[in-house]
Amino acid sequence: MLAILCAHAVAAALAPLLVRRWGRHAFYGLAVVPLLSLSWVVLNWPRPGAAPSVRMEWVPELSMNIDLRFDTLAAIMSVLVLAVGALVLFYCAEYFHHHDGHTEKRLPSFAAELTAFSGAMFGLVVSDNTLLLYLFWELTTVLSFVLVGHYAERATSRRAATQALLVTTAGGLAMLVGIIILGEMSGTYLLSELVAAPPTGTAASVGVVLVLVGALSKSAIVPLHFWLPGAMAAPTPVSAYLHAAAMVKAGVYLVARMAPGFADAAPWRPMVITLGLLTMLMAGWRAVREYDLKLILAFGTVSQLGLITVMVGGGSGDLLLAGLAMLCAHAMFKAALFMVVGIIDHATGTRDIRRLAGLGRRSKPLLVIGLAGAASMAAIPPFFGFVAKEADLTTLAETTALGWAGPFVLAGVVFGSVFTTIYSLRFVYGAFADKGRAEPSQRVAEMHRPTATFLAAPAVLAAAGLVFGLWPGGLDAVLAEYADTAPGGAGYHLALWHGVNLPLLLSLLVLAVGAASFFTRSKLPRTRVGYLPLGNADRIYDSVVRGADVLAVRLTSLTQRGSIPATQAVILSTLVVFPIVALLLGARSVPELRLWDHPLQVVVGLIILAAALSATVMRNRLAAVLLVGVTGYGCGAIFVFHGAPDLALTQFLVETLTLVIFVLVLRSLPAEADRANITLNRLPRAVLAIAVGATVTLLAVFAMAARSTRPIAELLPDAAYYRGHGSNTVNVLLVDIRAWDTMGEISVLLVAATGVASMVFRNRRFGAAPRVADAGQPDIGRIPALGTSPASGDVTWLRGSELRDPRNRSLVLEVATRLIFPLIMLLSAYFFFAGHNTPGGGFAGGLTAGLALVLRYLAGGRYELGETLPLDAGKILGAGLALSAGTAVTSLFLGAPVLSSAVIAFDLPVLGSVKLVTALFFDLGVYLIVVGLVLDVLRSLGARVDEEIVAQRAEAR
Repeated sequence: MLAILCAHAVAAALAPLLVRRWGRHAFYGLAVVPLLSLSWVVLNWPRPGAAPSVRMEWVPELSMNIDLRFDTLAAIMSVLVLAVGALVLFYCAEYFHHHDGHTEKRLPSFAAELTAFSGAMFGLVVSDNTLLLYLFWELTTVLSFVLVGHYAERATSRRAATQALLVTTAGGLAMLVGIIILGEMSGTYLLSELVAAPPTGTAASVGVVLVLVGALSKSAIVPLHFWLPGAMAAPTPVSAYLHAAAMVKAGVYLVARMAPGFADAAPWRPMVITLGLLTMLMAGWRAVREYDLKLILAFGTVSQLGLITVMVGGGSGDLLLAGLAMLCAHAMFKAALFMVVGIIDHATGTRDIRRLAGLGRRSKPLLVIGLAGAASMAAIPPFFGFVAKEADLTTLAETTALGWAGPFVLAGVVFGSVFTTIYSLRFVYGAFADKGRAEPSQRVAEMHRPTATFLAAPAVLAAAGLVFGLWPGGLDAVLAEYADTAPGGAGYHLALWHGVNLPLLLSLLVLAVGAASFFTRSKLPRTRVGYLPLGNADRIYDSVVRGADVLAVRLTSLTQRGSIPATQAVILSTLVVFPIVALLLGARSVPELRLWDHPLQVVVGLIILAAALSATVMRNRLAAVLLVGVTGYGCGAIFVFHGAPDLALTQFLVETLTLVIFVLVLRSLPAEADRANITLNRLPRAVLAIAVGATVTLLAVFAMAARSTRPIAELLPDAAYYRGHGSNTVNVLLVDIRAWDTMGEISVLLVAATGVASMVFRNRRFGAAPRVADAGQPDIGRIPALGTSPASGDVTWLRGSELRDPRNRSLVLEVATRLIFPLIMLLSAYFFFAGHNTPGGGFAGGLTAGLALVLRYLAGGRYELGETLPLDAGKILGAGLALSAGTAVTSLFLGAPVLSSAVIAFDLPVLGSVKLVTALFFDLGVYLIVVGLVLDVLRSLGARVDEEIVAQRAEAR
């Protein structure tokens, strides 16, 4: 199972390269991946009562482990996902015949996304951990979004993709809450254990409802059905795969998976049966009103998803067997019919049935395939659609699981099946009939005949519907294995002929009424209504989105008024009010205060206090920043007194870098603040500042007093040494024990750097700092090279300084920088390599290297920055994040928990025995991210602002 997931991941990564190399023919090679995976599924089919499983620890403290389970239901769904996936990829090679890699610029990414979707869907159906299932669930949502929006230049595609994303993501978030409720109540997040021992009670019922919201939204069940017809804006291969055989089956799969354990929960049957039946009727009625072939099939898909939901969610073994049979039949005939529509659209340039006439005579093979798929959809013998529909009607007529509602559900299914017959006939007649014309319509007359390879994929699916219709026993035993897990087991058996009975009479009645309604449609004008009795769900969605936009604008205008002081006041007031109220109303311990441990702490504290008070009254901005820096350095000194050299080192480095960034920003501001702004609201500001300081101090005091057991800090040194293989507790904490926190923090750093640079550059955010060689090239905003200052002599200490204004150069600073820079970089490397056992680490080393870059920039200017590190800051940031994340994934594949470290020991001829901790590679990612952050800030707030300032001065002159 892991090999299949990895194979799809590798294939998705290589797909763009293959498509650029071989064009559309690369789809043939990509189809091999799900095809080989399908062969593994068939060869390793689970035996009755046995379910092979895989368990890998990921984040065991959060119950997030990679638990895969391959039982019968997973195997059935895997066959659908992989078989149809292979056929769709094969089909794509011909579908994009006139849109190959040279003309279809997004084809490489499309191939990667479709291949990745196949792997994600396989991961979803074999996931036993509900949290892992949710990850694959949302991955399919994201991939569906980009696939539906493939034609991004079309407004309809963008709208359909956004609509599908919002609806299914909202349902997925509700499902996540339900998963957590059920998992916490039962004490397990394993789906197999949840179904075997389902929790009960009100909270469990709420969890079940939330999970069903996610499942029903994914399978387009009323009232969240409208996204699926809109998603027909996607390319036809996407419709044939995601919206007929794979993604929309995810919700049905989850209902079938949970039904054996949760069908007796109070909200289950009312919700599943009612909404499923309503979906079948409403969508079936909509399908008979459409003129677009894809929309006819789309609403037909929604209708039959409603039927399948009713069957698999009914709660008895027989209903589950019948529902799974219909699920398999639907995947075969609906994927085939979508492919047929793609061929028609490809050959004629239209899907409008009003513009198609005579197509059946022009392409007999296509007619045969379409007739076979539509016959199975309409439940005409001997196709498997008929076998499945007979199973549905029989089990509904005989089941006791639905109680008094059983006859009404049966009547609803019969009525809905009439619509199925009508839109099946409408599809065949609209696509292939002559419609009373002696000559084909213009679009059909100009069509190009589809090739045999183009027809192959839908032909295989249509033939499968016929084969399993004639030989239903091949699927009966397989489906019954899982149906037996439901209460009562499965007593029904799939067969083409059960004799003359009520279900057969109902089937004949459905076909007769449906055919009569279709062929006498011109005589039934009164049944046509010009409005939708239940309203238009698409318009309701638009109204909801517009209402959310209006609410967001009004709320934003109320809370974000454009005033930075006002925004800060709201945030800081919240910081004061909520904790203080909680502290007053909640239980608390009496704190023991000790003001200082050493007299020097008092001295440093007074210096910090004096600097803080002085900063509040200082008009000069630079002086105020320097005073604020004094408070930061004072905090670093306090850390030293408390025996925390690592924290002190980091504090000093961060404070220095922060001062530099402040100074760079201040160049664009007036030297002094306006006196009116300083005196405005001085008293409220002072009160708020004192309140914030007092609140933070009180919370710290009471938090320390709340400790009732041994502090965890006393356990960290031993944990760092024996588990993290390092004696520097702080560094081991960052790269091993609490490495997940560090992953989050470096991700925030990367986002912050990108945000700052994006705001400054506004366009073309990526790139390296300018170099001396670029100075002579004509460029908008580029300042011509200046002459060398006579005061600097003939020796060039820093190459970039040659292009600076001689008035801004300092020979002493340039010489000192040239001498000190290598020493600082050596110190940076020392901090990095020694940080696991002594003060330092990737963060401190990166900050030191960043300060070295700052020094080169201050001494030599923006061109010197490019000469020092001629790399794109974005690439450095990306490489750092990839290295840190890659370390996490590597440990996972080696059978260890994510972000766990190991010791690699080896001997070198000169150095002797060397021990290397794998956390070093994670720390290297941190190092690169910090360096990239500093380079990005210098490039944006430094070099970019330099250009703008020089350009403004030149314009002023």
